[in-house]
Amino acid sequence: MRWKVGLLTASDLGSRGEREDTSAQVIRELVEEELQGDIIEYRIVPDETDEIMAALIEMTDYYKADLVLTTGGVGMGLRDVTPEATLKVVDRLAPGFSEAMRTAMMQRSGYWMLNRGVSGIRERTLILNLPGTPKGVLECLAAVMDQLPAALSQVKGRGWEPEE
Repeated sequence: MRWKVGLLTASDLGSRGEREDTSAQVIRELVEEELQGDIIEYRIVPDETDEIMAALIEMTDYYKADLVLTTGGVGMGLRDVTPEATLKVVDRLAPGFSEAMRTAMMQRSGYWMLNRGVSGIRERTLILNLPGTPKGVLECLAAVMDQLPAALSQVKGRGWEPEE
């Protein structure tokens, strides 16, 4: 089974075309190679709660993504609002993913305790907030990639094991 994945970048500079979205490139490669998924929708929005929420809702409700990965906007800066936007659209939390990602990152540097990313479920879609750096994305996804197929199967109502 190939998973349908939405990819959302929250970045003021990226949304204005002033910064290349290198984190999204890393996510795309990992989704296609490691998860056996397809990016069905990709969007860059500014660090605005309403715009992040609208994109998340569209990816889950209209595009019916199995998984939405966000990158950026998870720090402690005033414009970092991706976790708040995510919390407003999810029905249930999936804290184990965020905990695993933070734990893996903190083994490298205590700085990563400043990451406020959250994970949750909206209807039949798992949403994970990732950092806005390629290295952060790589390390966070490496920490949870092996559990994603089983989690996505459960969210889709297919039981404990992913379909082959």
